[in-house]
Amino acid sequence: MTELESEVLPLPPRYRFRDLLLGDQSFQSDDRVQVEFYVNENTFKERLKLFFIKNQRSSLRIRLFNFSLKLLTCLLYIVRVLLDNPEEGIGCWECEKQNYSTFNQSTKINWSHIFWVDRKMPLWAVQVSIALISFLETMLLIYLSYKGNIWEQIFRISFILEMINTVPFIITIFWPPLRNLFIPVFLNCWLAKYALENMINDLHRAIQRTQSAMFNQVLILICTLLCLVFTGTCGIQHLERAGEKLSLFKSFYFCIVTFSTVGYGDVTPKIWPSQLLVVIMICVALVVLPLQFEELVYLWMERQKSGGNYSRHRAQTEKHVVLCVSSLKIDLLMDFLNEFYAHPRLQDYYVVILCPTEMDIQVRRVLQIPLWSQRVIYLQGSALKDQDLMRAKMDNGEACFILSSRNEVDRTAADHQTILRAWAVKDFAPNCPLYVQILKPENKFHVKFADHVVCEEECKYAMLALNCVCPATSTLITLLVHTSRGQEGQESPEQWQRMYGRCSGNEVYHIRMGDSKFFMEYEGKSFTYAAFHAHKKYGVCLIGIRREENKSILLNPGPRHIMAASDTCFYINITKEENSAFIFKQEEKQKKKGFAGRGTYDGPSRLPVHSIIASMGTVAMDLQNTECRPANSSKLALPAENGSGNRRPSIAPVLELADTSSLLPCDLLSDQSEDEMTQSDEEGSAVVEYVKGYPPNSPYIGSSPTLCHLLPEKAPFCCLRLDKGCKHNSFEDAKAYGFKNKLIIVSAETAGNGLYNFIVPLRAYYRSRKELNPIVLLLDNKPEHHFLEAICCFPMVYYMEGTIDNLDSLLQCGIIYADNLVVVDKESTMSAEEDYMADAKTIVNVQTMFRLFPSLSIITELTHPSNMRFMQFRAKDSYSLALSKLEKKERENGSNLAFMFRLPFAAGRVFSISMLDTLLYQSFVKDYMITITRLLLGLDTTPGSGYLCAMKITEDDLWIRTYGRLFQKLCSSSAEIPIGIYRTESHMFATSEPHDIRAQSQISINVEDCEDTKDVKEHWGIKTSHHRNSCSSDQSEHPLLRRKSMQWARRLSRKGNKHSSKTAEWISQQRLSLYRRSERQELSELVKNRMKHLGLPTTGYEDVANLTASDVMNRVNLGYLQDEMNDHQNTLSYVLINPPPDTRLELNDIVYLIRSDPLAHVANDGHSRKSSCSNKLGSGNPETRDETQL
Repeated sequence: MTELESEVLPLPPRYRFRDLLLGDQSFQSDDRVQVEFYVNENTFKERLKLFFIKNQRSSLRIRLFNFSLKLLTCLLYIVRVLLDNPEEGIGCWECEKQNYSTFNQSTKINWSHIFWVDRKMPLWAVQVSIALISFLETMLLIYLSYKGNIWEQIFRISFILEMINTVPFIITIFWPPLRNLFIPVFLNCWLAKYALENMINDLHRAIQRTQSAMFNQVLILICTLLCLVFTGTCGIQHLERAGEKLSLFKSFYFCIVTFSTVGYGDVTPKIWPSQLLVVIMICVALVVLPLQFEELVYLWMERQKSGGNYSRHRAQTEKHVVLCVSSLKIDLLMDFLNEFYAHPRLQDYYVVILCPTEMDIQVRRVLQIPLWSQRVIYLQGSALKDQDLMRAKMDNGEACFILSSRNEVDRTAADHQTILRAWAVKDFAPNCPLYVQILKPENKFHVKFADHVVCEEECKYAMLALNCVCPATSTLITLLVHTSRGQEGQESPEQWQRMYGRCSGNEVYHIRMGDSKFFMEYEGKSFTYAAFHAHKKYGVCLIGIRREENKSILLNPGPRHIMAASDTCFYINITKEENSAFIFKQEEKQKKKGFAGRGTYDGPSRLPVHSIIASMGTVAMDLQNTECRPANSSKLALPAENGSGNRRPSIAPVLELADTSSLLPCDLLSDQSEDEMTQSDEEGSAVVEYVKGYPPNSPYIGSSPTLCHLLPEKAPFCCLRLDKGCKHNSFEDAKAYGFKNKLIIVSAETAGNGLYNFIVPLRAYYRSRKELNPIVLLLDNKPEHHFLEAICCFPMVYYMEGTIDNLDSLLQCGIIYADNLVVVDKESTMSAEEDYMADAKTIVNVQTMFRLFPSLSIITELTHPSNMRFMQFRAKDSYSLALSKLEKKERENGSNLAFMFRLPFAAGRVFSISMLDTLLYQSFVKDYMITITRLLLGLDTTPGSGYLCAMKITEDDLWIRTYGRLFQKLCSSSAEIPIGIYRTESHMFATSEPHDIRAQSQISINVEDCEDTKDVKEHWGIKTSHHRNSCSSDQSEHPLLRRKSMQWARRLSRKGNKHSSKTAEWISQQRLSLYRRSERQELSELVKNRMKHLGLPTTGYEDVANLTASDVMNRVNLGYLQDEMNDHQNTLSYVLINPPPDTRLELNDIVYLIRSDPLAHVANDGHSRKSSCSNKLGSGNPETRDETQL
């Protein structure tokens, strides 16, 4: 070791560390060595190779020069043939010429006519010069490309042809008699073809363009045909000099006729050399051309699969959008095309589909339809490759839609692919607008740079949550985001289908108020005044505005918002204002002539007479005693009578400007104030106080903060488990908790982060504390820790492990105490070997629950919308069959919503997330649709923006009579904007029975009801909860309907002698109904036995046989297809968006409302207003408006 250390010399003193860092000039100059690189390219051969072969541009010039020389030699050969006259004599150079005609009469072949030609001296000089240049170039290229095997270079066909056409000319320089020797210069056409192929390859390489194999193959095929024809023409013409003299044109004519297999026979070769040449040419053609055509067809098929390129010229002159998907299914394609091309201004757009998979057979058939073949271009490629993005001309695109593959088993991996596609497109074309669809909310922040993003799970869970409190919210939103003209169902004989189809054409549009005929006259008026009068006059529903200086959209900003000309108005109508014509009635024209001005107020609360008439219609009212009254109860109260008992009830007018003494802010905040100030006596001091605040823990980045009802302290994780007790409580089932409200059960596979958006809308601050429903999450897998951390702050939120196909799990989670069961589509079943079978398990499980718990409202999510026809399936339902025929008819008519008449969809009992794909597509034309949808669903909470809720029309509200008067009542009293109606009505489904038998059966049932069920009538109109509490646990007391039916059947059997022919069929049907009731009792016994086995009380379970009239009506009021006791009579529910003002209100209608934000003006109110609000609340009815929301 010491020897090694002694060998290492220390650095001199001047080589210090500072010198090593800063450098020392003497040290650096002493040891520097200059190194030259690529010295092997400095040799003469390498320089020539670089110029002739390696360098792209120089080699391209060389090949172009070579190609020009070959074409010139072919042209000179044609010139030589045209100048050659054999009749003047032929022979060698400076030899005695022999006459052509003397030999033509001979029967023998005179070979001198073939070997010798007449070549002029200038022509010979030019040909010799070209031959010399070609020869030298060929030798040089052979030298440069030599790799050790000289024979490989010599026996190349191109080299042999080059020697045949150049060496004889060079020999004639030294031997003049050979200058008239025939040389087959026309063979240079094959060398020209070879040079052209190489030149095209160099051209693509030089300009950095991807070579088109299809273009090259077509070029090769064309060149091969031309070379065959040219060779045959020149060869036959020359050989026939020794036989029948043929011109170049006749030879060309013969070749075309021969190669086209026509064969007229008017021109034929006469001597055997020319005939042999024809045989050789035909053999070559039969070998070469099929190979060329086969290659061309193969490339054509490959191009059909890959799609080729989108034309650069078309991309610069026409507009196009690009659709990027991982796999293209026919349903996805048709939804996109139908929605995209539904807008008139998009008819001239092209759609370029970029997909990495091969085109599906169904997709190929659709794209061959003339309607789409001229506008849709399919390209097989990846968005991660710049070459494919260049093929799609992404940088010239108007927009790029990137859709996720929701049928993937691993949805997170599908999102990762979408994110990479979005990044790749943004990197390649940063100015191209991006429309991205993401599946999971935790991945949304990765694509926040996109212009528009739709998160599937966010919208899905929020929509399913609102379905529990506002029935059929999913149907309402789906109809709003679909483009339709409202022509669906107009040819149907049924009134509900015509009205439902007409109202489904309503969409959200926007217009600047100063440019609008709808709203221009309401400048300077309040928002509610403009909304009511625009609806009354034009039938449009104003739902929101956007200030010019503020980019936020506000839904129903309330009466304190004063309309300005620069505001952007958002309204619901059949079509936009620009496409509307205005036809004024005669009396309205007379009013305009008689009154000047717009009918403004004379005072803060006084209206001119004509304004009263315009706003009130035929309703008489006493203006002097009219005042704005807050709605302090769930009923729309009747106004106080002014001494005249026979006067019809009136509605207060809608004020142009909000009165400062109005109680509107106080009324809007009454729910919140009461939640904190008032407690019922039965709750006592043991009730846990809820606080309002923002959830402290969000499960993912990017969730919008929402003010919610929260627990003062986070609940321990052990207390979130519903079916297991802990040290904090011993409850093990839903009955033990003693919930005041009905449960909402959510069945999901995993506790994904999107499930958080199901809880937030149901715990929002604007929902009364009394109406909060307990939420039970029935999960297949145990939730993760971070999800429990996010939900532990919400009140009455529990989870349980179990599945919906397990009856024990359903009973333990409290399904008999639930009003709503939400079945979420499972990720593991979204993909199946057979299309549309992914929903099979979900549909069968829901059908089982429908049979076991017929009073339960089940909301189901499906993967494929077409499978909704199997929900609540009945094999012999003739009405469903009629609806199926109507759906097919609407699909043939080109409807985008052919499934809208299916009863489960119309009632809001089934939902598919693919229905919301159109939201992303529609945002290309309406960039505000995603924002408005998120506001309606409660995903975003903009300060000052309202929220979606619902109210129910009771018997005490029917005095309002029409939807237009209800609009006025809501605007004048509580500043709420109605946007639609959810209607449930009884319907007699058509059957094949005779009419008189049906009538007889109905009369018989009514008589039996009058005789045997007088006590039942007393329960009509009573709430379902009270009736359930009054029910006994002994189920033997309740088979009343079954006993009545048996008695009635025995009476019919006694009367068999009378009307035997008519009643025989009816008796068989009654037996069938008895059999069905026996089946229902078996199901009921099964459920009760399982409840007893689990130790659960059976008092809460009610089967169909024990439902009274009150129960049936209460279920019907919820819009559920109930009444199975009579299979021919049923109920159907549907949504009417923005119905006409003269639409009659019916009992149990549920009205969709946009209620203004109760916190919008709190900060601006003084303490005096707060005190006045508390006084009003103290003296008013303690019942709040909680019941207006379901």
